[in-house]
Amino acid sequence: MAITPVILVLSRSGEPTAHAIASALNFPVHGRENRVDQADAFFANALDHARDLFASGTPIIGVCASGILIRGVAPLLADKTTEPPVISVSDDGKIVVPLLGGHHGANRLARDIADALHGTAAVTTAGDVALGVSLDEPPLGYRLQNPENAKSVMATLLSGGGVTWNGAPIFDAQLPAGNDVELCVTESPEQGNETRLVYHPQRFTLGLGCARNADPADLWDLVEGTLKANNIAHGAIACVASIDLKADEPAILQAAQKFGVPLRLFTAAELETESPRLANPSDVVFAEVGCHGVSEGAALAAAGTDATLSVEKSKTLTATCAIARAPDPITTLHGRSRGRLSVVGIGPGQAAWRTPEVSRLVADAEELVGYGLYIDLLGPLAAGKTRSDFPLGGEEARCRYALEQAALGKNVALVCSGDAGIYAMGALVFELLDRAPNEEGVSDAARRTEIICSPGVSALQGAAARAGAPLGHDFCTISLSDLLTPRADIIRRLNAAAQGDFVIAFYNPVSKTRRTLLAEARDILLQHRPADTPVMLASNLGRPTELVRYRRLDELEVDEVDMLTVVLIGSSNSRLAQLGEGPRMFTPRGYARKIDGDLVAKRDDPYLEDQTQ
Repeated sequence: MAITPVILVLSRSGEPTAHAIASALNFPVHGRENRVDQADAFFANALDHARDLFASGTPIIGVCASGILIRGVAPLLADKTTEPPVISVSDDGKIVVPLLGGHHGANRLARDIADALHGTAAVTTAGDVALGVSLDEPPLGYRLQNPENAKSVMATLLSGGGVTWNGAPIFDAQLPAGNDVELCVTESPEQGNETRLVYHPQRFTLGLGCARNADPADLWDLVEGTLKANNIAHGAIACVASIDLKADEPAILQAAQKFGVPLRLFTAAELETESPRLANPSDVVFAEVGCHGVSEGAALAAAGTDATLSVEKSKTLTATCAIARAPDPITTLHGRSRGRLSVVGIGPGQAAWRTPEVSRLVADAEELVGYGLYIDLLGPLAAGKTRSDFPLGGEEARCRYALEQAALGKNVALVCSGDAGIYAMGALVFELLDRAPNEEGVSDAARRTEIICSPGVSALQGAAARAGAPLGHDFCTISLSDLLTPRADIIRRLNAAAQGDFVIAFYNPVSKTRRTLLAEARDILLQHRPADTPVMLASNLGRPTELVRYRRLDELEVDEVDMLTVVLIGSSNSRLAQLGEGPRMFTPRGYARKIDGDLVAKRDDPYLEDQTQ
């Protein structure tokens, strides 16, 4: 499992069991507030927290009733091939039930928990019950070549069929003997079928080198030819390896992706230590990158000290390839990963408004970087992770630090509120990457990291949803902070937006030292739209102290706005609908003026066109 499981405990009666699991398996404990005395992190609502962990891909071990976990994750159930394990454990630890993810580690984990607690794993997966094994879940270090056939093979065995092994057995279970099913363990590129499963021991590491911006097809043809010539299966490759200078090389990245294995990187100094084992050391390569061999050295370094060079360097005009073989299947990878910086927007703060993708990226991250309040809003999802808090005003240092940590091979998440690309850190990250070295940018290693940007619910969207539909027609956003934008530019944009009759969302409307621009904006807008234009003031969206108010444009007062308030100014067409639960703000788009059946109108309106295709 890539992400460490979390133990949920809801009551004091289950605490001893939760901590016994934690002690045996080294997993963190998350406890219910005011009901649990000791935990690594606390949560307020069990259903919300279980749902949040599941959405992030985190395996869940709940010391609680199974129904609580089922109700928590049920709305998110979609694809059993990607969902994380969910396991319930009785408060006394006697019964352990894998509820989800039986073929993705849950059954094995349930047995480990039961062994630690001297309890019983109530495994219900047919293959595990009848045969004591899941054929589509081979031991670590082996890869099933044809998982799509596992179901039919299991069905044959459950119907009384028997197994013939071709190669050394890899499962710790006594399977019935017979000629109905073949289980093949081989390094060669064998093919499976509905009665034959092929398992590849991952003993090989693939070392690659290439010229900058080499043709990915050329490199892949070299790799394919090398594997075919040496009768090595794709599934027997444990990782792709290279020098760290190639961390962002498209051809090498695509090769690792096609194999579905990690890319492992080594410094020139690390590769140079492999020189005595190289078959083809090169002074030319040493002069170029600081080591006597990239592909051979990387393959050997990745496979370990007991490995041998199985395939010497082969090459084209732009690429090199070599393969090393370890004596046993590789379960621990050497070297470091490429390094990733995830620039994430967590929304206004509440977990329900955080996207599952953002939750997964945060859960997968080793280190969280951001303004302390924003990291705090992640709640238990941030528990146990390295965090680096930066104050307001330290934005450039924050982004530079995050990039340089990723450059070390770490998986880092830069945490922003709302959407990271809207008045947040996303643009600054790319500005630093775009600067020349003499312009106080970042290191070359930082430029080679993987950058992922994941959207979040912006304050603008959150405010609009609370209001109703104020963004039903054209709108814009304007920041009223003149710390980064000249005041004259802000005034020019205010006049343009006012003349264009846009709905306007004001970000950063006031601060302790900036009190005048909001009043100026109000006065400019009053020159172009009615005094009774609706205005929404939304403060602390998605948080317990959320406050939503409506005002007329001519009654907007600066003193009732702060930095945590989004100000939405309607256009001349925006209205307040007086409903039973209170006023709701909306901006008509003009559908009432359309004539039913008017094909011209439908053709000119993308929304209607989408509905009629």
